[in-house]
Amino acid sequence: MTKADIINKIVEDTGLAKKDVTANVEAFMEEIRQSLASNKENVYLRGFGSFIVKHRAQKTARNISKNTTLVIDAHDLPAFKPSKSFIAKMQ
Repeated sequence: MTKADIINKIVEDTGLAKKDVTANVEAFMEEIRQSLASNKENVYLRGFGSFIVKHRAQKTARNISKNTTLVIDAHDLPAFKPSKSFIAKMQ
């Protein structure tokens, strides 16, 4: 399912204008992006899951073909963790 499919489904279910639904979905996604990327804050949606920031420490990697080592800097990655009730519905 794509973002466009989600928007169309919400329009069908609620009868709201597609323009309004699109603006709300975009605003929702932007708030999650801002929270994770800029503020380094996790987003918790009860009954659905959590969008979290995972920190990866600095590490040393090897390029086997050139027989060299390089350092991968510490960085943050976004991740999604589904709630227990969401996981239960999937089983």
